[in-house]
Amino acid sequence: MSTTPLFTSAPPPTTTRDLPPPDKLAVVISNSKSTTQLDRIHAALYRHNLLHQQPILNFHLLRAYSSLDRLDYSVTLFNQTHNPNIFLYTAIIHCHAQHNLHEQALLYYSQMLASNIEPNAFTFSSILKSCPLKPGIAIHSHTIKFGLDKDLYVRTCLVDVYARGGDVLSAQKLFDNMSERNLVSITTMLSCYTKHGDIAAARLLFDGMQEKDVVCWNVMIDGYTQHGLPNEALVLFRRMLAARVKPNEITVVAVLSACGQIGALESGRWVHSYIENNIGIRFNVQVATALIDMYSKCGSLEDARLVFDMVNEKDVVAWNSMIVGYAIHGSSKDALQLFNEMCGIGVRPTHITFIGILNACAHAGLVNEGWRLFNSMQDEYAIEPKIEHYGCMVNLLGRTGQIEEAYELVKNMKIEPDSVLWGTLLGACTLHGNIGLGEKIAEFLVSQNPANSGTYILLSNIYAAKGNWDGVARVRTLMKEIGVQKEPGCSSIEVNNKIHEFLAGDLKHPKSKEIYRKLEQINDWIKAEGYTPQTDIVLHDIGEAQKERSLEVHSEKLAIAFGLISTQPGTTIKIVKNLRVCLDCHAVTKLISNITGRLIVMRDRNRFHHFVNGSCSCGDYW
Repeated sequence: MSTTPLFTSAPPPTTTRDLPPPDKLAVVISNSKSTTQLDRIHAALYRHNLLHQQPILNFHLLRAYSSLDRLDYSVTLFNQTHNPNIFLYTAIIHCHAQHNLHEQALLYYSQMLASNIEPNAFTFSSILKSCPLKPGIAIHSHTIKFGLDKDLYVRTCLVDVYARGGDVLSAQKLFDNMSERNLVSITTMLSCYTKHGDIAAARLLFDGMQEKDVVCWNVMIDGYTQHGLPNEALVLFRRMLAARVKPNEITVVAVLSACGQIGALESGRWVHSYIENNIGIRFNVQVATALIDMYSKCGSLEDARLVFDMVNEKDVVAWNSMIVGYAIHGSSKDALQLFNEMCGIGVRPTHITFIGILNACAHAGLVNEGWRLFNSMQDEYAIEPKIEHYGCMVNLLGRTGQIEEAYELVKNMKIEPDSVLWGTLLGACTLHGNIGLGEKIAEFLVSQNPANSGTYILLSNIYAAKGNWDGVARVRTLMKEIGVQKEPGCSSIEVNNKIHEFLAGDLKHPKSKEIYRKLEQINDWIKAEGYTPQTDIVLHDIGEAQKERSLEVHSEKLAIAFGLISTQPGTTIKIVKNLRVCLDCHAVTKLISNITGRLIVMRDRNRFHHFVNGSCSCGDYW
């Protein structure tokens, strides 16, 4: 050891008799909750030269400092140890890996090899944790060299390295060749299949597991949620409860996300109640934020705000979630007020905050406020605008008819505009009838081949608006040739805790006859109110009667009809649509809300629409 104490502290015990025996002292060190306590123990050990006599205490002290986020103390202690053994090297490697300092961990590993100290299974398990793929492959060769590649824990860590690095085939090969598997190794492979989207393989592995702990269930549920299969996530969650596996915070966060994706408000409320009535689940800021997000996406801003106000120590993610919630509902004034309150108490906004608040400005047409906030990103908060922030500004300018200003902003951006940004500008051109610029943008996108189906549809809109059916046909032919397909419209509604989904012209629902009878009644109602079908939005060159029929059976109209026949008068109808609601459906839904006296809340791809008494919260501006 060094000839000088490492740290100054309270006076240490005067004799070794005042210290517990080494095995008990090791437990005391490992369970220490403060660096002050560790300092006192360390001083005593140093005074009596016990760190040299009992190297295991050195090992425990080094790890304890690291666990209390004093890695610098651990490093100093290691550096002052003469001839550190395999256990100390493994400990210092583990500490750096735990802090995601992989390069330093690898340097200690190299230093250990240079000292002719042979690694063991614990060394490899430590260094492989969170190790990037490239150095992980090199470490893999070392495990073979030292004959430890077959060790269960080492092999599990290797599977994890390849899985995180995106080399699923190598991960699967290692996993398949394991002579023995445990719950950890199977869960690691399960996670590999779900980060990379092979949900079918993950489910096959999951169903074959004899033993499933909460981690396995969480991986599978979250995999469904993250890959756009929320219904499957909810079904699996119910199976988890039936299997008497107790959910934890990670479980409910994933399930609440699934509820939010499909607007399953009642299911989300049930999960909220479950959280409140189960002491095993902590109501921490992550769970609260998931609830805020779920309630916002399910159309209940009131519940979202109640949860938000319950959180005592809000982090920036919680503030962001509430601001974004207000923004997507078009409650721009509330979003701005919350943003100012957040900044006023010293919570520093992030790039996500600005996406939310700029969207709020866009939905309300607040151009001056939008520019002020956009400029403040760099000037006040040193946040470099990303493509999403430029997209918000293009959306804001485009919606208010400032097409040329939006076009200039795109041309002068510091970063390369993507197809989404061009598509936003293209949509504004279509909305405001700037056919010349719109056609120019659309044809540029198609020629550069970054176009998605939405771009082709907007170009078709432009041609259709000009009556250029040859142009429409040419676009449709091009879409077929290169395999671009229009995403089908799908609308869902939750009734009695069950999600019902509809496609345009759907006949699969058990109550199809009743739904279509209700649609005929709705058509009689709205025509009596002076409704005229907006057939100009139908892009096919077909007769007027066929165009009217195609409009009548849009997915959101089917969902609303089902809601009217399945719920009590006066009940709010909540619809979720995967695409932007069309002009005709928007006009029809306003009329239905006035005729029936129902509040109809519709979430489309862009925002929420609250239809009441014949008007919409978006002000016909979406």
